[in-house]
Parts: sequence; structure tokens; C-alpha cells
Amino acid sequence: MKKIFKIHYLFFLIAGILSACNLLEENPEDRFVVGNFYSSETDAEAAINAIYARLYGDWQGTYELQFSWLTDLTTDDMKNGIGMASSTNQDLEYLRYNTENPIVRNVWQVTYDGITRANTAIDAIPDVTMDETKKNQFLGEAKFLRALFYFNAVRLWGDVPLVTKLESLDDAYTTRSPKEEVYSQIIEDLTFATNNLPKEYTSKDIGKATEGTAKILLAKVYLTRENWQDAANVLSEVISNEAAYGYGLNENYRDNWEIATENGMEMVFSVQFMESPGNANGIMYAIAPKYSVPGGGGVPGISGAWESDIPTQELYNLFDDYDERKAATFNLDYVSPTNSQVYTSSIPLIYKYFETGENICGNCDVNFHILRYSDAILMYAEALNELGKTNEALPYINRIRERAFNDSEHNYSGLSQSELREKIKLERRLEFVFEGNRFFDLVRWGDFVERMKEHGQVEAQLAGEPLKTTITNNVKDFKTLFPVPQRERDLNPDLSQNTGW
Repeated sequence: MKKIFKIHYLFFLIAGILSACNLLEENPEDRFVVGNFYSSETDAEAAINAIYARLYGDWQGTYELQFSWLTDLTTDDMKNGIGMASSTNQDLEYLRYNTENPIVRNVWQVTYDGITRANTAIDAIPDVTMDETKKNQFLGEAKFLRALFYFNAVRLWGDVPLVTKLESLDDAYTTRSPKEEVYSQIIEDLTFATNNLPKEYTSKDIGKATEGTAKILLAKVYLTRENWQDAANVLSEVISNEAAYGYGLNENYRDNWEIATENGMEMVFSVQFMESPGNANGIMYAIAPKYSVPGGGGVPGISGAWESDIPTQELYNLFDDYDERKAATFNLDYVSPTNSQVYTSSIPLIYKYFETGENICGNCDVNFHILRYSDAILMYAEALNELGKTNEALPYINRIRERAFNDSEHNYSGLSQSELREKIKLERRLEFVFEGNRFFDLVRWGDFVERMKEHGQVEAQLAGEPLKTTITNNVKDFKTLFPVPQRERDLNPDLSQNTGW
């Protein structure tokens, strides 16, 4: 259970925040009116907290299980265990999903619900009588979160509906905007956020977006767009002043997933889960041991385990035994909270989101990191290398490796630009595994199709699973984007479909 104060997210949807906020005033019936809901700073803060709340909730929040399934299960890092041998999940793993896949649809829906909440707050808060600095902070938070939702959307689906106001019913049924327009809006929102968010908060608001959070996400947007110089400029300012921003690397990699230390100096932005129904991290259900331990019934005293998400054998084999990230990422031995006996899994399992000592999977409150400071450091190394400054980039990747190996003997030196590029790709895989980055990284590097073709063959051989070769056959160029859910197209005939689907 968490011993530190978490930001108080509101779990409720502000009573029909879309319709809202109320249709009680005498206005045309096709227009949405906020009415008098936002009359004080307290109301404005409640609206902001409602946007944060969309990041989690009952396995279907933006960064809950289903987001992980889209961004990890579709890659060479994760596969479906027998704990949830559902066709829905297997379709993702084997890259045979279609426009009817409910996980794709749910992620679309929660993403746009988050955007709607942000739009509502951004539209209403300027009219609230309150301190202007605080008002702009709230607007900065709302615009940061809207940018985050749109950044996910544009990377998952490409062209997407760009809605920044919802003044009438027609606004809800819009066409897809070119991704360039979406990225322009994301950059505009993040620029506003960087200028209006504080560098830090008091303890009661740990987990809220800060100036540094907005800058690092902005750098990630630039990196995705291959705007190397813009990314380097932003990251240089943050890294050169990391103490002022309160950033650094935790001494131990595992500290990022321990309750007492997960909100340390490495945390840039994370989903602040809590030990309560609807607010906990549902990922523990999917990774906790069950069928792989002796007897196949799980570890006595750990209830709710599915063992549905497991690492690929190829991934596990990549880790050096001296790399401390290996023990922090995977696990084989589990101590029963009931009888204190050790139960050993027959296969390596995912350990990052497993809360040691928690006997109910549904109570796990290990955070999900959306951004860590190590990401800023590796992005800076990548940007510098792509700018031809390979020697300047080396110390930054080596900083990550020194923490991983607890020495400098594994540092890189004398690499060419192309050699360092491949080392950075590998380092990002090892450092951010199961953190929702792998799919996006493979796609932005242009590696997704060839990598998955190779993975299907390799995993079939390493794991003794011949069916994995079907991944090689199923991966296609058009699968670097997900399909627009058919249900959304049924509701909005103006929504076009991605090519190939």
C-alpha cells in the first residue's frame, strides 16, 4: 500500500461532461452549454482532475491493460499466455486483428473521452473568476493532457478527428484531419503548457504535469517527427538544468516500480494508481503467476492471477545476466504470502508491475510510467547522434548503461553513427520494455515490418512455438497504423478508413 500522498484523481465522469454541463439554458438544442458548473477554483480543479482520471480506471483507462496490449502485445516483446487464451488478444499478438477488435475500439473511445474532458475544461476555465496564474496552470494541465491523448491517437491511427471545441452536435461528427494538423495542435498545446506549468508541486499534487513534463513530451513529439534539432534544443535545456527540475536517475532501476520510491527524481509523468477498486493497476492481473508454477493453480495467497501476458523468449534472451534491469523486469521465484514457501515458475514472467507483498491483484498500486527521465537522456543521445554529433551522444547512453550494470566496463566508445544508432535502439528496448514504447519506436524507426517478420521466425524456434511463424506472414506495411474501429465509422459515416483495412 502506498505510504506517500497521491494526487486525488476523481474517478467519476463529471455528470455527462459532454452533454453537460448542461443543456438547461435557453439555447438551440444542437449546442452544448457549460452553464454554471464552473463557478469557482474548486470547480475548475475538479474538471482538471477528471481529465487525469481518464488515464486509468477498471482496466479500460488510457494506460491500463488495453493500451499495453496495443503497444506491447503487437510487438516482439510480449506474447499471450494461456491464462487468457482469447481470440481477441491472440489476434493482436499474431497481427491478425481487424476493424472489429474490441481492444482497438476501447482505446479509441477512452482516448477521445479524455480529449472531450480536456476540451470542456479548456473552454470553461477562462470564464472562472480566480487567480490568473492558477487559471493558466489549470489550462496548462488540460492542454498537456489533450496533447498527450492526441499524441497517442496520431501515432496509433495517423489522421484522426481534430476536435478542440464541442459547441454543437456537428462537431462530434467530423472528418479525420491530416496528421500534420494534429501534430501542430499538439505542439501548440505543449508550448502553452511549458510556459504556464510550475517546475514542481507540493506533495499533495505529486503526479501532476510540470514544466519539465511538458518539455520532455514536446521533445518526444519532435523526435517522432525527426525534428532532431528541435528535440535536442529542448532536451539540452532540461538536462543542463536537471537539478532545477528535480530530475535524475534513481540509484537502482527497480526503484521505479517500488511503492516507496516510484515517485522519485526519475519520475517525469506517470499514472498514479491507488489501492482501491477502479483505481488500481490492472496489469498485475495479467502478469501474476498461475499456470507456470507447480500444480498450475498459482501461488497460494495471491488471488486474481491470470498469467495472460508473458515476455517473449527472444526478449528475455537479450538481457545480459549482469544487467540489473533483467532481475527488475522478469521474475521466476515468488514467495507465497500464505505459507512463505517459494514457488518457481517454469518460464520467466513479467515483474515490473508485480507488487511484492500484495496478495490481491486487484489492489496493485504500482504506477505506470508514461515518461521517465531516462527517456529524456536516451532521446537526447538519439537526437545528437542523428545530428552527426556521435561523440557528444555517447556519454548519455553510457549514463544509462552505467546504472544498468553498476560499472563503466560496459560503456560504449569509438562507435560510428550507424553503430550507435543500433545501440540506442537496443538500449531503448531494454530500458523501456513493457512501458508502452516498443510499437511506437519500431514504427518511427521504420523497422516494424522487417523486425516482426524476423521475430516470428526467431520466437518460433527459441520458444518451440511453430505457430509464431504466422506473425511473419501476417505483418504488412499498412499495420504500422491500427484500423479505425468499425463501430466509430458506423456512428460517424464521415470517418474514412486507413489504407489496407
